[in-house]
Amino acid sequence: MSGLEIWLIAVGLAMDCFAVSIASGILLKRMRWSPMLRMAIFFGFFQALMPLVGWACASTFSHLIEDVDHWIAFGILAFLGGRMVYESLKDEECRHDYDPTRLKVVAIMAIATSIDALAIGVSFAFLGMKEVSAILPSVGIIGFVSFALSLVGLMLGIRFGCGFAGKLKAELWGGIILVIIGCKILIEHLIQHYG
Repeated sequence: MSGLEIWLIAVGLAMDCFAVSIASGILLKRMRWSPMLRMAIFFGFFQALMPLVGWACASTFSHLIEDVDHWIAFGILAFLGGRMVYESLKDEECRHDYDPTRLKVVAIMAIATSIDALAIGVSFAFLGMKEVSAILPSVGIIGFVSFALSLVGLMLGIRFGCGFAGKLKAELWGGIILVIIGCKILIEHLIQHYG
């Protein structure tokens, strides 16, 4: 997997954090650095941790399914991307009923938005990342991008409010990125194997 693909996956994964951060910024209404940094750090940490957990679990049995691992990686990326595209097309109000300054709320949101990253970690194991040293740069990039986009999302939510979130369609673009990368992985493997 190339460096560009890792950055694109990181951006795709961070779109959930970005969208939640915009909504949280709308609720904060003004710059409050302590809750903003806490949220961005939690989002970045869990987005980095989950692929590592997924990779560790999948690495133990990846050798058993080497013949279909590319199909599994494609399926995971296509499913996650497709689900993100579907969710982005739902008509939702901009009203949110949570307090983004509470630690418990931030932790729950960070875990909820990072579940997709767990599946990405599984696909990393199936794509041949056998050593922990091979996955650490990817995990670092995912964590950094999620942290940065969470901060940006909070600032945009505070500054522009609800109308901006609806126009941006961040989740739609994140989903499209994941589907495209999944297709690329499958096509490259099929060309290598059968070409």
